[in-house]
Amino acid sequence: MMRQYELVERVQRYKPDANEALLNKAYVYAMQKHGHQRRASGDPYFSHPLEVAAILTDMHMDEATIAVALLHDTIEDTTATRQEIDELFGPDLGRLVEGLTKLKKLDLVSKKAEQAENLRKLLLAIAEDVRVLLVKLADRLHNMRTMDHMPESKRLRIAEETMDIYAPLAGRMGMQGVREELEDLSFRYINPEAYKTVTARLAEVVERNRGVIEDIEKTLTKLFEKYSINATVKSRQKKPWSVFRKMETKALSFEQLSDIFGFRVLVDTVEDCYRALGAIHTSWSMVPGRFKDYISTPKQNDYRSIHTTIVGPSNQRVELQIRTRSMHNVAEYGVAAHALYKDGSQSGNGSSHALSKDTNAYAWLRRTIEQLAEGDNPEDFLENTKLELFQDQVFCFTPKGRLIALPRGATPIDFAYAVHTDVGDTCVGAKVNGRTMPLMTELKNGDEVEIIRSNAQTPPAAWESIVVTGKARAAIRRATKNAVRKQYSGLGLRILERAFERAGKVFQKEKLKPVLPRLARKDVEDVLASVGRGELASADVLKAMFPDYKDERVTSAPQKPREEGWFNLRNAAGMLFQIPGRSSRRQRSERKGEGAVPIRGVRGDLPVKFAPEGAVPGDRIVGILQPGAGITIYPIQSPSLTAFDDQPERWVDVRWDIDEGMKERFPARISVSAINAPGSLAEIAQVVATNDANIHMLSMVRTAPDFTEMLIDLEVWDLKHLNRLLSQLKDSSAVSGVRRVNG
Repeated sequence: MMRQYELVERVQRYKPDANEALLNKAYVYAMQKHGHQRRASGDPYFSHPLEVAAILTDMHMDEATIAVALLHDTIEDTTATRQEIDELFGPDLGRLVEGLTKLKKLDLVSKKAEQAENLRKLLLAIAEDVRVLLVKLADRLHNMRTMDHMPESKRLRIAEETMDIYAPLAGRMGMQGVREELEDLSFRYINPEAYKTVTARLAEVVERNRGVIEDIEKTLTKLFEKYSINATVKSRQKKPWSVFRKMETKALSFEQLSDIFGFRVLVDTVEDCYRALGAIHTSWSMVPGRFKDYISTPKQNDYRSIHTTIVGPSNQRVELQIRTRSMHNVAEYGVAAHALYKDGSQSGNGSSHALSKDTNAYAWLRRTIEQLAEGDNPEDFLENTKLELFQDQVFCFTPKGRLIALPRGATPIDFAYAVHTDVGDTCVGAKVNGRTMPLMTELKNGDEVEIIRSNAQTPPAAWESIVVTGKARAAIRRATKNAVRKQYSGLGLRILERAFERAGKVFQKEKLKPVLPRLARKDVEDVLASVGRGELASADVLKAMFPDYKDERVTSAPQKPREEGWFNLRNAAGMLFQIPGRSSRRQRSERKGEGAVPIRGVRGDLPVKFAPEGAVPGDRIVGILQPGAGITIYPIQSPSLTAFDDQPERWVDVRWDIDEGMKERFPARISVSAINAPGSLAEIAQVVATNDANIHMLSMVRTAPDFTEMLIDLEVWDLKHLNRLLSQLKDSSAVSGVRRVNG
């Protein structure tokens, strides 16, 4: 175990003026607090925070970060408190240590929700100070290095969590060295057999190609000497997890991989990067499509480098990364490599200003935090954060030249939401490089994307399966929920207005506010939506607003439904309803009272769907309230309505309210008896098409030697349109009979 003076010396090697007193104080305090605690390996527990601190000294972190590493488990695992840490080390360090402390006593049903809430807390703490992330990653790295002593079930869970969250999080913050080690350690436990196989094959390839690698290094070094470029050439080997993932995703065998080896060229300046590139490309042929310039267009994690593949010495493909030495430092250590702790004024305890908010890595983190503010449930948050973490990028531009970085596979919808949530919500189309393209088009590097917008647009729920970014998916989900809530709220308002009118009262939304506690709803819109969904009876709202109200209409006990006339029925809330028999339903459907709910179709502002047999403008109709699913519209003559005769509270007066300018067809079901001969179906389909109708679904119900009975679900404009179509089908030589099906 590292001694106290050894830790201080490690820090002083790269920071001679380090606050030695702070390091000594944190070392002694953490050692005392962890006392006789032991790890699963049997080692003193204090060895863990000490090793975490050692990992951070390799990144050349300041003494405040090293002190936090020593203290990071004290609040969670010992008797230490935040107040005590604040008093001894200052509130700045206390805040960082608390940010690394897991939430305790979480009253959550699922492990996934608990994991999400702890991740949420961690990201919020990282947003305040990136040093929380650096300590957390070092903590996870040491835990992964020493996981052999953990139970097997726990090892798998921790490895999966590391692969899903912490390794990609390190990558998004530019810490490639940490990411690669976390991935390989996780791979070892998640799929040990594959890990052993890939590792053994890599060792064979290294041994077999050792001479070739040395030859390429020497050849490149001589080339740069010829052009007077001060360059260092280093070979690099693809990591086992990277090899395995590429084999899986691209369905390649080990022998088909051409990029197991690569070479890094490190130079002094940006100018030297392009000079080295020119020397390489004038000496060997470049492989088309394998050139990327991340210096002029850095990745979101601040990674900068030139990538190219050439057909090099011995006619072998050679992958090259050309970067300055400072770029290489950032590529390996990411945010930890930025000299962001040197410019801030040091406080007495050795703390300093947090990471600059201008880096690309921090811009991503801020976007993630914005999603937290939207109030996603824990599972959605975890899913969206994972989507944001796993991103291989493409770079696109707005018409004004603004650069938008997106994951591979992103669509114009993702682009629109990346620009702004309002742009995504109002997106109706897109132009890619000046051409109108489908919204599901996969964007490519360098595409210029112009979003076509309409304020009348609401994002369709189906978009959620098209987009690939967490931000877009979360925004679409919220917009869909809001649109559905608005529909149910509008339906609830109409139901309440009618119920109050029948009771001789006037419904006013503002008078709902005082009775919200009695209805157990948080706001007025929640009440309206609950009524619209059928979760709250209109009678309950009436009773809550007018406790003294009594129904003065004639009451009677429930009666058996009759075919003719009206009968009385009392619902569960004690309110009397009159429900028509079949002929009286027809009479009621002919009334065009002001209280009837207007039906404009499934694209209107109410949650409406049609019965399986359909209904079209011109039909007399009735609505049945389906709890949680809005209103189902039935033709008044539908036999299916008898199923609701004893549920009067679900009946809703409805009427057609069709605009002449509307372009929406309506569903109707017909039965066709067709002659069983070649070409009959084609002739029927031709009649339907000629009449501007649409076949939605067709099924063969029964086939006899001479005739075939078909059920056809059509989409037509109105009743006149349907009747005209039925008439022409009857005249067809392929049809022996046709009728409309009403249930």
